[in-house]
Amino acid sequence: MEHILDNPAWNALVSGNKHLGKGTDKVKYFIPDVSPFVALYENTDQSLYLLDQVIPFNSPIGIISAVPLSIPDPWTLLQRVDGLQMIYEAKAGQPSGDLAIRPLTDADIPDMLALTQLTRPGPFSTRTIEFGYYEGIFDQSQLVAMTGQRLNPFNYTEVSAVCTHPDYLGKGFARQLITNQLHRIQKTGGIPFLHVRSDNQRAIQIYEDMDFKVRTEIYFYFIRACWGIDKDW
Repeated sequence: MEHILDNPAWNALVSGNKHLGKGTDKVKYFIPDVSPFVALYENTDQSLYLLDQVIPFNSPIGIISAVPLSIPDPWTLLQRVDGLQMIYEAKAGQPSGDLAIRPLTDADIPDMLALTQLTRPGPFSTRTIEFGYYEGIFDQSQLVAMTGQRLNPFNYTEVSAVCTHPDYLGKGFARQLITNQLHRIQKTGGIPFLHVRSDNQRAIQIYEDMDFKVRTEIYFYFIRACWGIDKDW
């Protein structure tokens, strides 16, 4: 039986994140300024053909799959990113309060975009903050670390956009921000999970030290339709 997290974007778009998406009973997609990810009820060639008929824009999109996919016409594969899906089933500790962490708001979006463009934690756009619960650490007026939530498939919640400015690594900022998210998710009865690139050994080590466990390998496919004229939104 397929696990909810084997198709996390689909299950998020039919449950906790459905207000941020559009689509049909077979293919769905997030509003592009929120996230580039699309979701298929079944990860098949036929679903990808149908997606081409339904999706109303031509910007690059991402598919998350627990199994390797072939990408048929009319789609062009731009990049495949191999990752790990990790789940947290321990008991989160209380946030320490040692660091000045504050919620991030729309006024912080330019700083959030600058930090994610520098550190590349994954896709992040002008409305990604609408997934919710973004928090950051500042050095005076500079945002130097942040994290938030993204996919919310049923009772699972993804910890996402974990990033620290390179000049501030090794200070425990990411660990404390993640602890805050774990505590918040578990307090509401959720189960935290996250995605990480397979080659990001530093991050994997931090997550394992915090008691995240690898659930499965996961694949991110970034694709674009072969035709080049943008559709109207």
